[in-house]
Amino acid sequence: MSFVAEFDALPLAGLSQLSMTAVPVSVRESLLKSIPELADFARLISPAAANLLEPICQRSQALTRQRFGKTIRLFAPLYLSNECINNCQYCGFSRDNAILRVTLSVEEVLREARALKAQGFRNLLLVAGEHPKFVSNGYLAECVRALHTEVPGVSLEVGPMETTEYRSLVEAGAEGLVVYQESYDRETYAAMHTAGPKRNFNWRLETPERAYAAGFRRLGIGALFGLSDWRREALAVAAHAEFLLRHCWKAQLTISLPRLRPCAGEFAPLTQMSDRDLVQLVGAFRCCFPDVGLVLSTREPATLRDGLIPLGVTLISAGSHTEPGGYTGAGKENIHRTERGRIVDLAANAGEWAPVVSRATNATGQFEIADERSPLEVAEQIRRLGYEPVWKDWDAALSA
Repeated sequence: MSFVAEFDALPLAGLSQLSMTAVPVSVRESLLKSIPELADFARLISPAAANLLEPICQRSQALTRQRFGKTIRLFAPLYLSNECINNCQYCGFSRDNAILRVTLSVEEVLREARALKAQGFRNLLLVAGEHPKFVSNGYLAECVRALHTEVPGVSLEVGPMETTEYRSLVEAGAEGLVVYQESYDRETYAAMHTAGPKRNFNWRLETPERAYAAGFRRLGIGALFGLSDWRREALAVAAHAEFLLRHCWKAQLTISLPRLRPCAGEFAPLTQMSDRDLVQLVGAFRCCFPDVGLVLSTREPATLRDGLIPLGVTLISAGSHTEPGGYTGAGKENIHRTERGRIVDLAANAGEWAPVVSRATNATGQFEIADERSPLEVAEQIRRLGYEPVWKDWDAALSA
């Protein structure tokens, strides 16, 4: 049974009511008996539980230290390409956005990776838009093979693929796959994705299962908060996590908690999720899923990230760039501009959204980051908080 079938059978409406504490006693009792884990999670993210934030956070902190110790893993995103054939309303890479695009060569990817390695990183997340002309399975496998001898931990955040395609990436040296469903609400998902293969909700939802079958040892999921009601989305993520823990139990699971950030196209969030809501959600996930890694990126401001480190977050990015070539300027000579998916003549500064003076390349980023501290500054802050920054936690020799 795939998660799609289980997802469609879930009483999410009832659980959403439970999270708002406005459900009849008989329905509440039925939910508690049939799916106790999700019912407990729903209660922990409810408005009523917001008044119990301190004990929730204390419990979350104790569980995190018990399961993970006082360590924080560090990673960096490495953007390969911002070419994309999908129209996603909220994404800076969306096909119809008139932005500056580029796809790095394998040698340029290696140059970016070596710059990150010099900063301390041993765990990279390769990110790319979905465009088969530029980002093929063969291109990705070649990138992974080139990096595998330099960086022990290589994960992917790219367009969904078939199991056989994923298998070749695992054989090349990739160990992890991250895929956000973006929104687990079918109506919202359809409204947000107006063109391209990403319109297929079920295909994307089953991606972690195909990746697991291909041999990935780490799986990452998440929803993009700001598209639909955050409590309903969080419940769906929790249900997805519970399914993967049952059926893909050999892989390590992480849950990302991204909130929408400004990007090309200037999409405004449809719903709001406050900092306090995010703190409550971190606590709820840790209390109900004590062994799952929780990821917080540079989308969030420094002060909030520092505050969440002791409460349950176990994996953070640092010094991030969301544009290809952002660390070294690689690819600068091959930048081109697109309008509605077509390459047009590049005039000086034409079409670039939100230019940043410190940007190494002129390619357009996927979104603005909020925490602009260097990796060393982030690592030092982790130490000041009494935790140990972990740059490397895996090597292929362990499973050779």
